[in-house]
Amino acid sequence: MCDYSLMAVPNRLAREGEELVAHRFPTGSLGLASPADLKRAADPPAPVRKNLWRTVVEFFNPPKTEPVPAVCIPPGARLELQDIPARLQHELGVCAAEQVTFTQITAAVNSYRDAVRFLNGREVRLQELREGQRVRVLDLSVAEELDLEKLREERAEFTYRVR
Repeated sequence: MCDYSLMAVPNRLAREGEELVAHRFPTGSLGLASPADLKRAADPPAPVRKNLWRTVVEFFNPPKTEPVPAVCIPPGARLELQDIPARLQHELGVCAAEQVTFTQITAAVNSYRDAVRFLNGREVRLQELREGQRVRVLDLSVAEELDLEKLREERAEFTYRVR
């Protein structure tokens, strides 16, 4: 859905057909955001003619800007990952644009778990994507319920292999 590091950021669920981009949030983590939300946050409101009183009021009560919400994707959703860097293409054996399945790779607390799985089975954490990389939501209807028990078993197996 959304990594633990984005829990302090306003968030919403993705919509089918939506175009998203990888964005670095104030928490320092990479997540997905809507280009429209990013543009709205980047474009300041039209300047208002200021007098001395308005300047004093704004000094003590600055205008509030709405933060950019993180867009959360349910595990199992199908996406199209675009603008895949050449290094990653070579490393993973994929093209510049690929269909992927959104997944969570671990149940570990306080760890980055959001990832995408390519058709060839390779997985990449969202944190490894390039900032500004485009993602299109293809299908949310295949999203699965997160099976925490399965993730715990995978974590235990991984921990055993590492020892």
